Amino acid sequence: MANNNDTLLMAHLMRRAGFGASRIELDALVEQGYDETVDHIIDAKPEIPVSDYMIRRYQPDHGSLMGSTTNGSNWLYRMIWSDVAFQEKIALFWHGIFATGYSKLANGKVLHDQIKMFSKHGLGSFENLLVEISRDPAMIVWLDNCESHKGAINENYGRELLELFSMGTGNYTEQDIKEAARAFTGWTIANTEYMTLKSQRDSIWPYGRLSFHFEYDPDDHDDGEKTFLGRTGKFNGEDIVKIICEQKATANFISRHMYSFFVADEPPVPEWPYKEPNDSAAIDALSSVYFDSGFDIKEMLRFLFKSEFFKSEKVWNKRVKSPVELVAGALRLTKEFDRPSREEYFTCLRTSYMGQWLMHPPSVEGWHWGTEWLDSGTLVERVNFSSSSLGNLKSAGVKNIAENIRKSIKAPFKPEQVIDLALDQLGALIVSDNTRSNLVEYAESNFKSIDDDSKIADISNEDVGEVLKLVGAMPEFQRA
Repeated sequence: MANNNDTLLMAHLMRRAGFGASRIELDALVEQGYDETVDHIIDAKPEIPVSDYMIRRYQPDHGSLMGSTTNGSNWLYRMIWSDVAFQEKIALFWHGIFATGYSKLANGKVLHDQIKMFSKHGLGSFENLLVEISRDPAMIVWLDNCESHKGAINENYGRELLELFSMGTGNYTEQDIKEAARAFTGWTIANTEYMTLKSQRDSIWPYGRLSFHFEYDPDDHDDGEKTFLGRTGKFNGEDIVKIICEQKATANFISRHMYSFFVADEPPVPEWPYKEPNDSAAIDALSSVYFDSGFDIKEMLRFLFKSEFFKSEKVWNKRVKSPVELVAGALRLTKEFDRPSREEYFTCLRTSYMGQWLMHPPSVEGWHWGTEWLDSGTLVERVNFSSSSLGNLKSAGVKNIAENIRKSIKAPFKPEQVIDLALDQLGALIVSDNTRSNLVEYAESNFKSIDDDSKIADISNEDVGEVLKLVGAMPEFQRA
């Protein structure tokens, strides 16, 4: 089936707003219409959520306190099977910004709860999201706000809130950091509802990995007058967040994050003060929507997906897939897991070999995206995974794709047709002339021209599977 521009644009949207789509899925979405599909993606709620009871039947340590590996593999399962993949994609987006990891927390449940919070609040007001992340127990421990007290502040959270979460360097002073830290004193954790001793509230220990929760301690809050970003008052944490969200620097910062994640790779965040955005006009347009909508993330993304800068062919296939995007996208095609299982743990572990371990970011700065995902070791791992997954005919999805390709073959048949059909069935993939030339060369060496329909049956699923395996190894499959 020929790819028209509507199909190619829809494929682009599904790679960015989700983890890709098969040709059958794309045809249905094109019939629905582009703008209507964007609205559905933005507004939809999961219709068939997987219950925790079902998950724990196959992953008994899901949501446990001791580890994070099963939580990560279950999140990958939701990326693969959710009927609203965008909800998981937006959680991944925020996980990369508000990077929080198990290495310091030693508590899997609070990380699991943080990801659920991103799914719940990640498309609402940015102001509300910043308040939620400031109240999040995993973040409070990760950036030591439970160690910040009236008269003895810890600046970690105040600094990262401004530098990495909202405004970026160069838009505040060291004094602003201190004042923000003062405002967030008293925002701490408790292990259970009944603990009253201060030593119990301020630490994970001595009670071990308990399911601690947010607690506000008014006696430990510095309620004195503070001057923050030119404003003075007896500010609490919510006041600091409100002032931050009203800044032009915040609008630009979150807009550039959106552009980098959903449109085209930008340089790493530490380079932003020294390098202009790829598309300054796009950042300005997104910033305007930020203010006009009252800091509404959903409306910013609705505008982004419908914008000309997103639809432009210039940005198609211009993002390097993160390891998680690559694995989730491949498995949505192969449909290897029809229920939560222990095997998902080993699949999720492979993303760590590619450089991205869910819930284990290397630092508060998160991962550096773009071409920094690629080196000689990670690239081999990526190609091996995508190639072997797409060539595995034991997977229901691969078998269906292979059979769809064989059913579409009609005489007169030329070997290059199987290449076009494979690219089409895997989501209307676009490849360079050089890549297509290599694929066609393989096809001409392994398939014969057929003039008689009776000979089409000679082409087997295994023959087609080898083509799918080769497509999985091509550079374009590593891009979104």
